[in-house]
Amino acid sequence: MNINELLSGVSCHCGREHSVSIKYVYVERDAISRLQEILRPYERILVVADGNTYSAAGDKVEKYLGGKIKVRQIFSGSELLIPNEIAIERVESVLSDCDFILAVGSGSIQDLCKYVSHEKKIPYAVVATAPSMDGYASNGAAMILGGMKVTTPAGLPMAIIADTEVMSGAPIEMIKAGYGDIIGKYSALNDWKLSAIVNGEYFCDYIYSLTLDMVKETLPLAEKLLMRDEESVRILSEALVVVGILMSFATSSRPASGSEHHLSHYFEITGIIEGREYLPHGIDVLYSTYVTAVIREKLQSVSYGGEGYRLETEEYESEMRRVYKSVSDGCIALQKKMGRYTEDRMSRYKENEEKIRKVLSEMPKAQEIAGIIEKIGLSLDSFF
Repeated sequence: MNINELLSGVSCHCGREHSVSIKYVYVERDAISRLQEILRPYERILVVADGNTYSAAGDKVEKYLGGKIKVRQIFSGSELLIPNEIAIERVESVLSDCDFILAVGSGSIQDLCKYVSHEKKIPYAVVATAPSMDGYASNGAAMILGGMKVTTPAGLPMAIIADTEVMSGAPIEMIKAGYGDIIGKYSALNDWKLSAIVNGEYFCDYIYSLTLDMVKETLPLAEKLLMRDEESVRILSEALVVVGILMSFATSSRPASGSEHHLSHYFEITGIIEGREYLPHGIDVLYSTYVTAVIREKLQSVSYGGEGYRLETEEYESEMRRVYKSVSDGCIALQKKMGRYTEDRMSRYKENEEKIRKVLSEMPKAQEIAGIIEKIGLSLDSFF
């Protein structure tokens, strides 16, 4: 996949001009050396990392940027970094007089810098340290604001630097997470097709097909990824970046995020609320993809006639408060704003029954997803 061709934009048969503002993507050995040229115009750089990510790539960043680094905001490697209001304040408090933000890390580090960059109108780039998620090139920041997991509009990085030597040395759970995030596209793409049928949502065959190509390229790599094979890590890393670009093309997370992500967000939010450990995002997504595959199989066997079932408002709100505790009011308010819980779609389901069943059948079976989970060294028994 030639990522630079994507950066040039696509005049698509869907009727939209797909474009992205990212200038540079380098996924290669010693990619960090590219920083010297890319950041030549900037003199006062804020580096944001945590102890682990700085250990992984900090020395290389120092080698090529040296005196250009004005300040470092290094979060403790022992603390769980949550991209919330507290983390935002810590980054903004050292931002004065800096003209560029360099994120060294993945996941939360990336989202945090993306959010601050967008809010403060300061450009940023990311030195990726793990092939763990697809957000490097997406135009949304996954944040925890007001105790809720939300994806907020945010700017794109000027550059994405992925040194394959660094990426292949990431914790194995993060490599598994990146693989899981890509496999989760089976579910997300299926949901996108369903929404196009049921809700008349915008759909692009080009974005859909290219996302699916990334899944197919990544699928056979499980065993080599477990051995940290650098070429396999490169392919996974490129797939994650490409999917992020395709989200920007779609101007939404649709190609990459569906019901499997809603489930993973549930596990993350309830984990934070209850103060218990939860799985890395992509691993949650992979397990959740199995759950959605089970649901899809059930939906193929049910009748589309009659009335849909849902809790009465009082019972629904009671259950929301039981599960989401301190953030339940925000969750309920969000659902009311979206109007999805009260909307009656049964007539549309019945009208489009044949199309819906066909799309549902395109998703790999739950047993296939279970086999994929095992190949990447995980077990369903540890999830349920």
